[in-house]
Amino acid sequence: MSCPICDKETVATYRPFCSKRCADIDLGKWLSGSYSVPSQDPEDLEKALEEADRNTQTKH
Repeated sequence: MSCPICDKETVATYRPFCSKRCADIDLGKWLSGSYSVPSQDPEDLEKALEEADRNTQTKH
């Protein structure tokens, strides 16, 4: 099995990663939202647009 971040061979201690560094990179991606799946729900889009509009109004 290879590390999903760098493709090196995995190490049992950090499986499925090869090192703590790659495990931390993966955690950072989760925490930043890089692994999010876009919603196709129209209500989610409406809520996002309303929130963006509120943020724009408060900045001016």
